[in-house]
Amino acid sequence: MGAVLARRLVALIAVLIGLSVIVFVLQTAIPADPARAMVGASASPQVVAAKRHELGYDKPLPQRFADFAGRLVQGDLQSSLRTRNPVADDLATFAPATLELALVSAALAAAMGAGLGLLLAGGRRAARIVRLGLVAGASVPAFLSALLAIVVFYSGLHLLPAAGRVSDTLVLPDGPTKLLLVDSLLHGEPNLFLSALAHLILPAFTLALLPALAIARTLSTSLDRVLREDYVRTARSKGLRERKVLLRHALRNASGPALTMGGLQFGLLLGGIVVVEQIFAWPGLGLYLDQSIAYSDFPAITGTTLLLGGAYVVVNFVVDLAQAWADPRIRTI
Repeated sequence: MGAVLARRLVALIAVLIGLSVIVFVLQTAIPADPARAMVGASASPQVVAAKRHELGYDKPLPQRFADFAGRLVQGDLQSSLRTRNPVADDLATFAPATLELALVSAALAAAMGAGLGLLLAGGRRAARIVRLGLVAGASVPAFLSALLAIVVFYSGLHLLPAAGRVSDTLVLPDGPTKLLLVDSLLHGEPNLFLSALAHLILPAFTLALLPALAIARTLSTSLDRVLREDYVRTARSKGLRERKVLLRHALRNASGPALTMGGLQFGLLLGGIVVVEQIFAWPGLGLYLDQSIAYSDFPAITGTTLLLGGAYVVVNFVVDLAQAWADPRIRTI
């Protein structure tokens, strides 16, 4: 297991370096001029040139990349051209909301995907209905699911809020985690917890729906294959109930493809966050990134992209380790 961890760690570092290079290249290829966006459209060419020199955008590309890499190593993401704050401080302000939404969505997707996958593998009549529902649900994009959820549960039934992170009448606690569900419990504020949970349900479900469907279909296919193995037949011949055979003997060996799909779907979930946060007015990185793009705020765009991309890479690193634990054969690869 130690060798697997070392190989995956080296791959993790290489992918992060590659991500940094890609982000820098995209930043230089975009035709928008951040210096012009910062000083205003009416500024003279001399003022724009002075600002470009101040920001270092007039240096040769190799020197710009060296400066970029050096700042990244030091954790310096420069200052936002829009907010005038250090990008690291802005990310620390907006990231907790996105982190909480992503964690709840990922947990919900895993639970829904595992439950639906087991249902598909374990029940015959119900499996047909569920399989039809999976095909139908997989064809609905996240933004449309979000709009439908708002129409039904907010406008129609008046059950759940459709915007924001918590009710405006509540006072937010000052830490320690900046995750409202956790902080409300630590501070003993049940009203805040219930409000934060209610505001999370619609955006989290919208984000979790498509990943859950993909995980369910992958898990059910893998379970169908594993349930035909000889050791499963042996377990059945011993008189074990089908439920015990499914959960104790088949599930672990069938979880590898589902874990891989879960890691891939987490990347799609992070991409969907940008859209879903806009629809639900969620004060996270998606809102920050959208505002930064409109302003051509390259430091903020770069910092947000690196953070989201790094999160995706780290999650897949954890998924690789989970696969190695679930399937010992992977440890020899």
